[in-house]
Amino acid sequence: MNVELAPKRLELLHEVVPTTRSIALLVNPASPFNAERLSTDTQTAARTLGLQLHVLQASTERDFDTVFASLVQMRAGALVINYDAFFLSRIEQLAALTVRHAVPTISAYREFTAAGGLMSYGGSLTDAYRLTGVYAGQILKGEKPADLPVQQATKVELFINLNTAKALGLTVPQSLIVAADEVIE
Repeated sequence: MNVELAPKRLELLHEVVPTTRSIALLVNPASPFNAERLSTDTQTAARTLGLQLHVLQASTERDFDTVFASLVQMRAGALVINYDAFFLSRIEQLAALTVRHAVPTISAYREFTAAGGLMSYGGSLTDAYRLTGVYAGQILKGEKPADLPVQQATKVELFINLNTAKALGLTVPQSLIVAADEVIE
């Protein structure tokens, strides 16, 4: 589901930074399916919004310096961090870099916003873990895994860090604040 939400992340970020015409998308080339699909879907959304989208790649921590240097060179006004396990494992580092470089950024993970990033919009990890527990419980009770229905977490959450928005000189639209599952002030 988080892959399918990439275009919506771009739209939400554009609502907060409406004057920018250039936004970057960070993908992990080591996850080619996610990177390719996210790039294609987000590029389509960018065209619809009249935005230029720059696709940047990082698959190691060393790549982060290059990514943020490229943001400055491209004059990208914002950054969308795609859904990827590598980025989740370094979410605090990414949040710190976006704050240090004053780049309005959205991620799929609540942890990003809690660590100081501007926004996150994505599927609930708590909901996904709950479903995993339900499956495990059914299997432990003797049900055959092959007989269990395929389920997917469906809860989507929006988190906004108003402290970061203020530090970046941004005004978050009231409609987003009201829609947010959590606002950090």
